[in-house]
Amino acid sequence: MKIAYISTYPPRECGIATFNNNLMKAIGSNFPERSNVLKGDFVVALTDSEDIHEYEYPDEVKYVIRQNHQKDYIRAANYINTSTADVCIMEHEFGIYGGESGIYILPLINRLEKPLISILHTILKDPSYVQRVIIREIAEQSSKIIVMSQRAVEFLTTIYDIPIEKIQIIEHGVPDLEAPEDNPIKNIIPFKNRRVLLTFGLISRNKGLETVVRALPRIVKDHPDVVYVVLGNTHPGVIKNSGEEYRDHLKTLANQLGVSQNLAFVNKFVAEEELIQYLSAAEIYVTPYLNEAQITSGTLSYAVGAGSAVVSTPYWHAVELLDHNRGRLFDFKNADALADIVIELLDQERVLNELKQNAYEYGLHLRWPATGAEFIKVAQEALYEHDYRDKILKNSIVDPEVMPKFNLAHVLRLTDDTGIVQHAKYGIPNLKEGYCLDDNARALIMAIMAHKRSNSKEAFELLPIYLSYIHYMQTDDGNFRNFLSFSRQYLDEVGSEDSYGRTIWSLGYLIAYATSNSYKEFATEIFQKSIPHFKSLNHLRGVANTAIGVALYLQVHPTDEGMVNELVRLTNPLVEAYEKNRSDDWEWFEDSMTYDNAILPLALLHSCQITGNERVREVALKTMSFLDNLTLSNGYLSPVGNEGWYQRGGKFPIYDQQAIETMAMVLMHFQAYQLFRKPEHIEKMFLCYKWFLGENTLRAPLYDHETKGCCDGLLPTGINRNQGAESTLAYLISHLTVLQAFELEYEYNRFSQKLVSAK
Repeated sequence: MKIAYISTYPPRECGIATFNNNLMKAIGSNFPERSNVLKGDFVVALTDSEDIHEYEYPDEVKYVIRQNHQKDYIRAANYINTSTADVCIMEHEFGIYGGESGIYILPLINRLEKPLISILHTILKDPSYVQRVIIREIAEQSSKIIVMSQRAVEFLTTIYDIPIEKIQIIEHGVPDLEAPEDNPIKNIIPFKNRRVLLTFGLISRNKGLETVVRALPRIVKDHPDVVYVVLGNTHPGVIKNSGEEYRDHLKTLANQLGVSQNLAFVNKFVAEEELIQYLSAAEIYVTPYLNEAQITSGTLSYAVGAGSAVVSTPYWHAVELLDHNRGRLFDFKNADALADIVIELLDQERVLNELKQNAYEYGLHLRWPATGAEFIKVAQEALYEHDYRDKILKNSIVDPEVMPKFNLAHVLRLTDDTGIVQHAKYGIPNLKEGYCLDDNARALIMAIMAHKRSNSKEAFELLPIYLSYIHYMQTDDGNFRNFLSFSRQYLDEVGSEDSYGRTIWSLGYLIAYATSNSYKEFATEIFQKSIPHFKSLNHLRGVANTAIGVALYLQVHPTDEGMVNELVRLTNPLVEAYEKNRSDDWEWFEDSMTYDNAILPLALLHSCQITGNERVREVALKTMSFLDNLTLSNGYLSPVGNEGWYQRGGKFPIYDQQAIETMAMVLMHFQAYQLFRKPEHIEKMFLCYKWFLGENTLRAPLYDHETKGCCDGLLPTGINRNQGAESTLAYLISHLTVLQAFELEYEYNRFSQKLVSAK
């Protein structure tokens, strides 16, 4: 596999250039039998000069783009397309590309014929229209978007409407170096016999270094041997416009405060090996940036990787990276708060060393070889998808033209200000039967999916109704009732484990995908209150539904170790049940296959996506294959019927076929496609979906084009014409899932000519 990189590149002094150079070496280090930079890999370098020869680039730079020359971008695309590169990796930062907010990059990536992986170094919370268009177009043209923090994922999904399945977090890499036992830096001025506070990187006013200078008088009063060392050159752009005005300002400020002897500048760019020496020679590393709007900081990552005791303002990356006592935070521009923390750490060596140890241990998994291995995996997946694109397009049976237009009419008919009514006589709500938790949980998922896909106002207005019902049914101890009469009287004290699990699933889905923070916070409160009941679950489907909800929750809270442990604990009974009941001809969790069967392998697919557990993945695939062989062998879906169910060694029951079986099959294969990107899962998913449209045992459609509802089941004598909430929601969730899968399948071909044509 050969990789083309689009980026700035050394010797240009630029954080992106250093990052890309390190990434190339990191990927190369995973192939020790070959050169450090892989043979055949090359760089398309961005230069800020009109002269492509201004920088003495190394041999791996094969093409140079002048930042403000549009034609260079087109030529670069042609160069990459005719090269032997298999995959392209692009570093993105608005400022390194030409045009408004770097818009010149779009014609290049629109012309690429290679799979593209884009690494976003800046993601703005309040983008301009053009900036938002650029990020969305990059996402459209990329096989994968790589970001370095959870906040970045939140921004991309909520502000830029980028599907979460297209985004992957790979944290910023750090040098794979250890500090020398005999550190030469400790013996040079200004380090010798001093306790050093250190900041490194290109210097500019937005770094907030004056905050540290203003904190020095109080620090020095208690610790006169302290010196604040600023390591690094002034930013080239600052030099061009203002010279050394900012550095001179800091010196003047230190003189006015009487701490000029406690401020030192090391005005040079240092290589990584020397940088580690500087970091390990310092007592405390400080990043005093002036505002929160920094989604990634390479200098902060390096400091943590080196095991520094870090004190920082709470910009976005620092809040995440320094969590779990890996560092300390102080408010923006608050010199007094900084002084308090520094004095405390210098006074208490144990506390200082604990911060260093926590940072060092976390930094081990950020080291470049490990980071490179993650990128290799992403590149291999991108190449696999690209190689099979034509095959997918040719063989896929997904045809949105045969799908009815999405319509919420029957859901709106069934829903009042309390919730969704569970049953209907034909297409008319049956108010006598009241409401149930299962259906309101499903309705919540469906409404989120509908709003997420098309920004549906109708769907968004349904969300608080279903969420309110769930809240109303939660008991004081965190459990849930299930049934409510039309007169709003509770009909049970505690609901089933199934209804409990489906509710946790819906809450996890809302937390992962809803756009409203207030709804997420409310759902999180209900979710957290219910956690004590996880350990009481005994039935596999209740366990499985709950596990799916927990896995969804962990998509946005991946560092919640308590919930990771809960997911593992919920997964174990499923695997144990499989081990207990499986045989050579029976790859299943129980001695019988009953209802909602695909939920069980679906839960394992969600679990292994979070935990990476290979045994869980293996069981998921084996049971999914067993279920497929039983239900899809006729060329259409024939799910296990509820008329007696399927006992080991018994006769397969054909009827009564239920819509929730189909929904579970659709979701199972969609999840499998998201994980493994094999076209067979798209094909099987759509085959299952067409059960609703008449590809079934009776060749009879269950979707009602007149009412926009779905019939309740397939009977030996025909169709159960009642159109309750369960079946209608199962259809709509399946429909929305297929549309999402269709969009993923064709992601390489969309919008490819839009901006090119505009040129």
